Amino acid sequence: MSIIDQSGTFTIGDRRVKRLGYGAMQLAGPGVFGPPRDHDAALAVLREAVASGVNHIDTSDFYGPHVTNRIIREALHPYRDDLVIVTKIGARRGTDGSWIPAFSRKELTQAVHDNLRNLGLDVLDVVNLRITFDLHGPAEGSIDEPLAVLADLQRQGLVRQVGLSNATSKQVTEGRGITEIVCVQNQYNLAHRADDALIDELLGKGIAYVPFFPLGGFTPLQSSTLSSVAARLGATPMQVALAWLLRRAPNILLIPGTSSVGHLRENLAAARLVLPDDAVQELNGMANTAA
Repeated sequence: MSIIDQSGTFTIGDRRVKRLGYGAMQLAGPGVFGPPRDHDAALAVLREAVASGVNHIDTSDFYGPHVTNRIIREALHPYRDDLVIVTKIGARRGTDGSWIPAFSRKELTQAVHDNLRNLGLDVLDVVNLRITFDLHGPAEGSIDEPLAVLADLQRQGLVRQVGLSNATSKQVTEGRGITEIVCVQNQYNLAHRADDALIDELLGKGIAYVPFFPLGGFTPLQSSTLSSVAARLGATPMQVALAWLLRRAPNILLIPGTSSVGHLRENLAAARLVLPDDAVQELNGMANTAA
C-alpha cells in the first residue's frame, strides 16, 4: 500500500480516484504563463506523482497556455488505465498573461480540441466549465448556453464527464438540469471557507468537491495556529492544512500543486497524518480569525 492510499478514495462520476491528487498549474512559468524554469524538473514531478500512486491530475490548456498539457503528455503518455486527467475550459490567456473569459461556442469547442491534441487523447476524462462572470470568485449568472455547448461535445464523444469550476449552488442545480455534474472545483481551504454549505450539499448528491488553492495558492496559508498545531504533531503546516481538508468531508479531493519533487513528497505524506479532535477544533477557528 502506498502512502496516499491512506487518504481513501472517492468517485468522479464513474471513475474512482485517490483523494490525494496533483494539480499541474505550477508546472508552467511564473504567473502560470510561459514555459517552466526547469523542464526536466517538471517531468520528474509528474513521473514521481504517478509512481507514488496519484491517479487524479488536474490541468488546463490555458495554463501556459498549452504548456502543462504538453508536459503531461511528454512525461506520462501513454497513460496508465487508472489515471484520470481533469481539465477545464472557459478562459484564455492574453499576450500579456491576462486571464480572459472565453465562453462562446467557438472558443469552448476550440478549447476541447486543444486539450485533446496537447494531451494526446481521443476523449477527455472530465472537463470542468470554468465560470468567469467574476474571475476572482463565484458569481451568479446563467450557465445554460456554455454548458449546453460542453454537453453537445460530450454527446459527440469528445468528453466523458462534465464538472463546474468557480460555481455557485444555484449554478450546480442549473447544470444538473443540462447534464450530469460529477465534480465542482472552487477555492476552499482552512482560511477561505465560503463553500462549507456547498460541500455538504454536494456530498449528499455524491458529487466530488475539488478545492483549488488548498494551501492558499499565490498567497500561502500563514497562521500561528496552523504553525503551532504542526509543531505539536511533528508535521509541516502544509501537511496539516491538507489533512484538515481530508477530514473535512469524504467527497473532498485534493490537488495540491508543486514544481518540486521534495514538496510533492511532503504533500503526499499528509495522507497518513491523523489530526486529533483538539487540533481540528483549533484549526476550525482559523476561518473566524481570517474573516
